[in-house]
Amino acid sequence: MSEPTQEQVISIVSSVFQIQEINITLEKIEFEITDSNFKEKFVILAQKLEAIGVICFVRKLNGKILIQVNRLPPENNRKKRLSRAWIQRILFGVVVSFVMIDGYYKTLGVNSLIHIGDPWDFAVLYTISLVGILGVHEAGHLVAAKMHKIRTSWPYFIPGIPVIGLPTFGAMIQSRGLLINRDIVFDVAIAGPIAGLIIAILVSFYGAYTSPVLDPAIAQQLPPGSLQKLSDSIFMQAALASFGKAGPNVEVLMSPVLFAAWLGFLITFLNLLPAWQLDGGHMSRVMFGERVHRFATYASVGVLFLLHYEMMAIFILMFSIRNMSVRPLDDVSPLSKNRKLLYIIVVILAVLCAPLPFSIWG
Repeated sequence: MSEPTQEQVISIVSSVFQIQEINITLEKIEFEITDSNFKEKFVILAQKLEAIGVICFVRKLNGKILIQVNRLPPENNRKKRLSRAWIQRILFGVVVSFVMIDGYYKTLGVNSLIHIGDPWDFAVLYTISLVGILGVHEAGHLVAAKMHKIRTSWPYFIPGIPVIGLPTFGAMIQSRGLLINRDIVFDVAIAGPIAGLIIAILVSFYGAYTSPVLDPAIAQQLPPGSLQKLSDSIFMQAALASFGKAGPNVEVLMSPVLFAAWLGFLITFLNLLPAWQLDGGHMSRVMFGERVHRFATYASVGVLFLLHYEMMAIFILMFSIRNMSVRPLDDVSPLSKNRKLLYIIVVILAVLCAPLPFSIWG
């Protein structure tokens, strides 16, 4: 693609906005526009300029609305994109293998107390459940990005440590397009946790059904630490209660499928925290602004320490120092009213997925 000329850029901007004044320097072109309701028009302009390798920003200065236009950095070549595609496939294969191994040994552990089924059968169910939750989560982001014409990478699945730890640490996608305004950032951020949570809820009911209740007499004879104790959430309690398996004196042996749901709820809770560049962090940034988002990040770190998720807290704290948040190209237009109301639901869902304090400290 040939280098865009100043005349070409000016022609595109003037086709969308009424221009009051133009200021041209070696690094940028700055336009003062007269349109006060520029939010939707700016989306059209940003997409047109991106197509010719140019990026634009909106800012307010002394009551003036200014659009700044700069060149985009050169895109990576096709060979590098292909090599990344192979990395994504390899990582996915490794994660599926690790989850299968983890599910096999988790089933052996439950079978040593109460037989629930063939270890390989449950390993397959566990893999479908856990990889399904993570995959649908990322698919939610991909669909929302596609709707807003944002180019993204395919998911990178992150391998963990099976059997002695977690078989995967989740997945992520990389944006290769422009996040134009606050509405678009919010939509892409919220789509993943909502999609993944729906699958986690469905998995939790089947997981609760497949998880046996241990006889209290047998539970008392077991050596200390032989039963895996995990923090509960309201969603987990509801799934177990639907099969009469919830209560202070009920000891449930967590099947691999129920563990997949537990991990899905935990991942959703962590993602919805209003911190750093987590999905909830993106939403809080466009909802409240940069300063409140910064304080929310530090508050989230404190909550994670209280809940004994120290490694996650340290991870967020370390990386937030380098890059706190994503700034949309139009950081002037406010978030729409409907999305502000939707954020209340986000907070409720985060509470329902959150580890209950009594299950951690009690």
